[in-house]
Amino acid sequence: MRKLLNTLYVMTENCYLSLDGENIVIQDGEKKLGRFPLHTLENIICFTYKGASPALMGACAERKIGMSFFSPRGAFLARVIGKEYGNVLLRKEQYRISDDDDKSVFYAKNMIVGKVFNSRWSIERTLRDHAYRVDAERLKRISNSLYNTLPKIDSTRKLDELRGMEGKAAEQYFSVFDDMILNQKEEFVFKTRNRRPPLDNVNALLSFAYTILAGDCANALSSVGLDSYVGFMHGDRPGRVSLALDLMEEMRPVLVDRFILTLINTRAIQGIHFEKQRDGAVLLNSDGRKIFLSAWQNHKKETITHPFLKEKIEWGLVPYVQALLLARTIRGDIDEYPPFLWK
Repeated sequence: MRKLLNTLYVMTENCYLSLDGENIVIQDGEKKLGRFPLHTLENIICFTYKGASPALMGACAERKIGMSFFSPRGAFLARVIGKEYGNVLLRKEQYRISDDDDKSVFYAKNMIVGKVFNSRWSIERTLRDHAYRVDAERLKRISNSLYNTLPKIDSTRKLDELRGMEGKAAEQYFSVFDDMILNQKEEFVFKTRNRRPPLDNVNALLSFAYTILAGDCANALSSVGLDSYVGFMHGDRPGRVSLALDLMEEMRPVLVDRFILTLINTRAIQGIHFEKQRDGAVLLNSDGRKIFLSAWQNHKKETITHPFLKEKIEWGLVPYVQALLLARTIRGDIDEYPPFLWK
């Protein structure tokens, strides 16, 4: 099993990253801020203006170290992509599947089964732990509706039908998301999912976390030889990691949403950690990003038992394991893609 290495988050706005031997060096002008061995890193995520040297980007690509660039305000800019790895026959089969809706739905529907199953689990978790603090009847009604949707998703053979059911299920799930926010209700109000830009504190957290998770899924897919830009449910669009967006669907409720609810309900993140832009966009400020990323890194190191493999892994390895299972299914080693069904 692959070992989960460290993710280096570079938060200083004016620093520059360069390569010195087998080490990454971080400098702010003439001042050296840090030096880290490349072999200890799995990902480098930069919130900087000046970026990194071509030599460092090349070294990261060669060693399959994920490297992503964000603006200091948290907007995604770019991701370093190196050589393709894995069997070219695997990617050719992926492309054939992507071009055939009848084959694509065979994979996509299992990913959406995972998403709806896990969305329901998230609601049931709140009912189990805090039934006396929420409208239990309302949450149970939505939970039952999601449960009844699962066999319909599993039996569909049309992509457009699948997209419609996924959209309706997501709408139902997010209709009770505000109910699962138990503390800081004045500063964390969720009415509807909005993005590009996020217009409130909760959506700012969701968008930021989903962007990071999409990057992790894209890196995982590349590491097993799949093309993260060619999806099964998300259509082709220049610059969009469509297969990564497909893969992350089943992980959103359990890997991101529950994490965000915990940050809010434990008051680890507060209203002071956000700032509103002139265009109405709400973003995490510098202190907020530091708190978020520190907690996210700790969360990724927590150990779970994978529901399909029955092996202990860290949360941060879930994208890699699911990418590996997807590659094995495309190769024909597994009859059907097993989504991540959390219990």
